[in-house]
Amino acid sequence: MSLVVQVNDAVLAGDNTLVSCSSDTTLKTWNCLTDGTCTRTLRQHTDYVTCLAAADKNSNIVASGGLGGEVFVWDLESALVPLSKSSDAMEEDSPNGISGSGNSLPITSLRTISSSNCISTHTNQSNGYVPIAAKGHKESVYALAMSDSGTLLVSGGTEKVVRVWDPRTGSKTMKLRGHTDNIRTLLLDSTGRLCLSGSSDSMIRLWDLGQQRCVHSYAVHTDSVWTLASTPTFSHVYSGGRDLSLYLTDLATRESLLLCTGEHPILQLALQDDNIWVATTDSSINRWPAEGRNPQKVFQRGGSFLAGNLSFSRAKISLEGSTPVPVYKEPTLVIPGTPGIVQHEILNNRRNVLTKDTFGSVKLWEISRGIVIENYGKVSFEEKKEELFEMVSIPAWFTVDTRLGSLSIHLDTPQCFSAEMYSTDLNIVGKPEDDKVNLARETLKGLLAHWLAKRKQRFGFQASANGDVSSGKDISHRSLTHSRIEVDFNAENDAMVYPPFEFSTVFPPSIITEGSHGGPWRKKITDLDGTEDEKDFPFWCLDCVLNNRLPQEKIPSAAFICIHVKAQLSRS
Repeated sequence: MSLVVQVNDAVLAGDNTLVSCSSDTTLKTWNCLTDGTCTRTLRQHTDYVTCLAAADKNSNIVASGGLGGEVFVWDLESALVPLSKSSDAMEEDSPNGISGSGNSLPITSLRTISSSNCISTHTNQSNGYVPIAAKGHKESVYALAMSDSGTLLVSGGTEKVVRVWDPRTGSKTMKLRGHTDNIRTLLLDSTGRLCLSGSSDSMIRLWDLGQQRCVHSYAVHTDSVWTLASTPTFSHVYSGGRDLSLYLTDLATRESLLLCTGEHPILQLALQDDNIWVATTDSSINRWPAEGRNPQKVFQRGGSFLAGNLSFSRAKISLEGSTPVPVYKEPTLVIPGTPGIVQHEILNNRRNVLTKDTFGSVKLWEISRGIVIENYGKVSFEEKKEELFEMVSIPAWFTVDTRLGSLSIHLDTPQCFSAEMYSTDLNIVGKPEDDKVNLARETLKGLLAHWLAKRKQRFGFQASANGDVSSGKDISHRSLTHSRIEVDFNAENDAMVYPPFEFSTVFPPSIITEGSHGGPWRKKITDLDGTEDEKDFPFWCLDCVLNNRLPQEKIPSAAFICIHVKAQLSRS
């Protein structure tokens, strides 16, 4: 499985369905235990989707919240029915992938990103399905929790209040006040009567929903509380957050214990029997002892303290030098992650990018081949950047994004076609030295070389199956007329990929494009088999690789100023 942008939350709905939400404003459902494919993309949010909640005893019900102040309750069984044929037919009839409704936009960008072993293709939300909207939030929503039966939903966010809903109707039943900052995490007990909340005000609060009030406040952390996990009986809570610390708190006695500290803020917790899994802003996942069946055993080790009622009480303890000592020094298991890129610089030659990852390694990438050509190890990024500086001037033809921790290259028309180099500077054998090579065009040809080959094979096979015994060139020309893009047969379509633009087939990059249906999809370049819907490719990209055509440049305009010289003329 793979996604295009940052995944903010994920929940299991049933035995084989994983639901994820991300900053692309969508929810996606996945076959998580079988083939790992994306089965649906659900759209209703207008901004980043930040959180999800699922009903354990009703696998069809999932709630989502986001930065747009929206909360939706989804019935997955209704939302995931197949698309109707009439809807598909309407999309097929739309030229160039632009739907007749006018709601879809033409594609203007193409991205490449470091590859994974998985493929994600875009599928649309079921036609006509609309989730239940829980209306009332005026600001961003960051936390959701749902009762096991799916009859109670709680939400929180930057409004600093806990809202309680009936997810079956979307109606609000109550609003609870007490936190003084953004509510980041929520938990409900199995009965739906007790609720735990963690906030950026560093407080954990226990709410009795029957009494509609806060019954306990726990000042355990010295900074924002981002995640909570309770024991099955809801007697103890594990908490983590921005202060890098994992605490265990007895909700009845208010006794707290520092279990461990790390180097990165804690994002998520998952209790599993006598272990607790901890995910942080680092890419690795750690497993720590937890005594989940009998958490009181951990307190016998000593070192506990009583949680205060006010948020400044723990901060005051830290300042006075009585910071708790963690019970555990090392995790029992570490699942290592891939180091993420945290710094990058596009070099002046516009073909190389210098990067630095979370391990401190500095690497040099060649964009036109998608590979690391030099690993400098743990050296100074700034010094290496100065060392690699060249006195050359080449227009910027791509942009770089490393927010996902990988190197993502963005090509946007017509800017991407602005850079050219002489073939001799690229060491291309067989071309005149004074021939200019368009960097974006050759890069696109390299990226889509496998797709072009498979596409020609497919069209040739179709022609042969119809009894066509014409030459390969004639078959190619005749078959390409069935494409959604008009192929210019008179154009000099040079399909040769020059060595400086050959991408690895062992570690191929992935192409990410925002299709005409409105959702992005992603495939490794070696997995493109020529059967892809051309409506999901940018028109300008296909025109470039099929017809060797570049977008027409706009006529440059010049600005000038008229100076009033009447007085001077009069004097003369």
